[in-house]
Amino acid sequence: MAEQGGVSVRVAGEADLDVAAELFRGYLEFYEVKVEDPDRPREFLAERIARDESLVLLGEVAGLGTVGFAQVYRTFSSLTLRPAWVLNDLYVAPAGRRTGAGRALLREVLERARQAGVVGVQLETAYDNHVAQGLYESEGFVREGFHIYFRDLG
Repeated sequence: MAEQGGVSVRVAGEADLDVAAELFRGYLEFYEVKVEDPDRPREFLAERIARDESLVLLGEVAGLGTVGFAQVYRTFSSLTLRPAWVLNDLYVAPAGRRTGAGRALLREVLERARQAGVVGVQLETAYDNHVAQGLYESEGFVREGFHIYFRDLG
C-alpha cells in the first residue's frame, strides 16, 4: 500500500469488489452511461481482476474510507515497439474530492508504469471535464494532436 499526502493507495483484489463496484457505478453515472443490470459493473471488474486483464487501484482517505479508483489496461505501442498503459478509468466520489485522492491514484499509476518499464501512459477525458484536464496537465500529461475514432458495433 502506498501513502501519498494522506491518501492510501492499494491494489484492489477480490475482497474489494463491492467497494470498487460502487465507485465504478459512480464513474458510469458521471459519464451518463446507463447500465441495465446493476450487478454488471461488479461482474465486469471481477472478470478483469480474476483474469489479470487490468490493474485496479483504490484510494482511501482517513475518516472517509475508500473514495476513488483507477483502472489501467496494459497494451503496446507499435510506434515505439514497447509496452504502454491506458489509464481507462479514474474516478473520485464527490465526498472524496479535493482530498488529493485523484492525484494520489494518478501518481501511483505513473510510478507503477515506470517500474514496469512502459513507454508511457495514455488517457482520455471528456472535453468539458476541466478539473480532470487540469490534474492531468499538472502531472505532466500533454494533449496530443491525434483524432480519436470509435466505431460502435453494438
